[in-house]
Amino acid sequence: MTDVPRWQENVFRNRGALLTLPALALVAFGRPTARSVALGLPVALAGEALRCWAVGYSGVTTRADTVTAPALVTAGPYAYVRNPLYVGNFLTALGFSIAFTGGLGGRGRATMTALALGTMLGVYATIVPLEEAYLGKKFGPAFEEYARRVPRLVPLLQPAEPQHGRYDPSVIAKAETRTFATFGAMLAALVFKLRRGG
Repeated sequence: MTDVPRWQENVFRNRGALLTLPALALVAFGRPTARSVALGLPVALAGEALRCWAVGYSGVTTRADTVTAPALVTAGPYAYVRNPLYVGNFLTALGFSIAFTGGLGGRGRATMTALALGTMLGVYATIVPLEEAYLGKKFGPAFEEYARRVPRLVPLLQPAEPQHGRYDPSVIAKAETRTFATFGAMLAALVFKLRRGG
């Protein structure tokens, strides 16, 4: 990544660690209830399902420490939104925020949710332009046309055409090992805190 501020590169390289911080805060200070888990967990699972669908198209390059893309993928969830991985992550974070904060007061719920989602928005506001600048430079008019047809974060109701890319479910386990481990740890923390009464 040339001509990119070092701080922006650092945010991209450490995006996983940065997004772990609000998750740890939810685990440490959250007070889940059976109702909040019932409301939040389906949202978190929907986010992870969207991530898996997207990774099946984009492959293991989503885990790289530098921006890279061997091909411009415009099929599957990428036909609806340019950043389905991040939309999926946002849903997962929202779901866990709902699940972990059910026993907190209104101010506590708002603070914890704002911390989780605000951190995520800050990280993505930094790295999405970085990624899209790379894609624009590498794929030129093809990416510009794709970006014109498909929104950055709010999905279309109907998929855009044309679509390029192939779904390969075999890459999901390899690419999502850390995500599955994190999701499992958050579930375990929910169960533990529920059994302890929050």
